[in-house]
Amino acid sequence: MENTSCVRPFADTSQIERCKATIDTLNGSFSHVADGLEMAGNPVRLKILFLLSEEKGLCVCDLSDILGITVSAVSQHLRKMKDRNLIHSSKEGQTIYYSLSSEYADVLKPFFHIIAESEILEAV
Repeated sequence: MENTSCVRPFADTSQIERCKATIDTLNGSFSHVADGLEMAGNPVRLKILFLLSEEKGLCVCDLSDILGITVSAVSQHLRKMKDRNLIHSSKEGQTIYYSLSSEYADVLKPFFHIIAESEILEAV
């Protein structure tokens, strides 16, 4: 194996090659999830995503009232998340409701569990 930097005398070259192949195969998936996590890395957006995971659907003004920030600020965050497919929207009359995409709900669920558990631990 010529393209390795491992200097161990008994390096498992088949393991290294297998892992490299797995990473190459999943490269698009890593980018996709990292893109979503990058959006969730902002505290306001993480709060919005958490709220959308807890509720069936919330509109911009609901989120504005809950978070205590302007409708304009909420709209900007929602637009960024919608562009990256973290959330979906549905229109009822003149009101647009937002919900967390099922794809990212599965990805973010462990983080929301940690957040909820941390809150419980802080209360003790």
